[in-house]
Amino acid sequence: MKIPPLFPLSRSSLTPFPPPSLPSLTSLISLPSFISLPPLSSLPGPALPVPRPPFFPLTPVLTGLLRHLGRVPLLRFPVPLLRASVLDLAILTGHLALYPAGIIQERRAAPLPPETRRLPAEGRARPPVVLIHGFVDNRSVFVLLRRSLARHGWPYLISLNYSPLTCDIRSAAELLGREIEEICARTGHGRVDVVGHSLGGLIARYYVQRLSGDSRIRTLVTLGTPHEGTAAFPLANAHPVVRQMRPGSPVIEELRLPAPGCRTHFVSFWSDHDQLMAPVETARIAHPDLPARNVRVSGLGHLALPVHPAVATGIRQALEADLVPDGSAVVA
Repeated sequence: MKIPPLFPLSRSSLTPFPPPSLPSLTSLISLPSFISLPPLSSLPGPALPVPRPPFFPLTPVLTGLLRHLGRVPLLRFPVPLLRASVLDLAILTGHLALYPAGIIQERRAAPLPPETRRLPAEGRARPPVVLIHGFVDNRSVFVLLRRSLARHGWPYLISLNYSPLTCDIRSAAELLGREIEEICARTGHGRVDVVGHSLGGLIARYYVQRLSGDSRIRTLVTLGTPHEGTAAFPLANAHPVVRQMRPGSPVIEELRLPAPGCRTHFVSFWSDHDQLMAPVETARIAHPDLPARNVRVSGLGHLALPVHPAVATGIRQALEADLVPDGSAVVA
């Protein structure tokens, strides 16, 4: 038995309903701009909770802060200084990866037998090169410079590590003297060349000027060394070595004393964007008795000096050439 549908469909019922008529633009314009609603208290039903303001009103604080920031001029860093800082940050990242490998002292070759004929120090084009790192650093900072010197024919390259607990530049200079004596006995050379980065250059200079080290060091190359003291990072004065690197410290004043007849040639590489030299000219050597040449490096930070190829080229030229006192040069 066929049950008829409750709602029989016809063709007319399948016809879609016409869309509702929308109000015209004219009628919309004629509507009131607002509609007044009765207050919530007059509506039937339970009363709705009234929202409370936040415990800490942020709007007045943010308004005042933005108004204050609008009166504070924005810091504008020169583009070369910003570029040098970014480069130093990248170098620091790579150096931290190599730092553990440089903590251990490098292996030393056995001293030459007493009957071995000594090589004359004078006239030797390439004596041993001693590399001395800076404050809280180690020999890993010279990985690229050492590779550059070895590729260009330097047979004796020695990277020294002094203790991170060193608290006196004078004591470190005495230890450097003992190391150089041992290097001369081991290699058969009477004199060596030294490359010192930052504090390492200051230790070597003290050895030359105050401990008669000019008889052993032929050429001293310093990289970003505070020869006149640096005022950067005053909060680091808790360390005694940092205090010795301040302008006017007893060590800096000793290095200003006369040094007549000094036989060591000096080359000082200093950068106009060295963040650790304040002022940057403090890395220049201005002693009247020292045969020195100051080389300005443009656009490099403190950490880039031992690793930059242009500086490595300048170091090789300084170790090979006879230096002219009071000369100058610029590395771009």
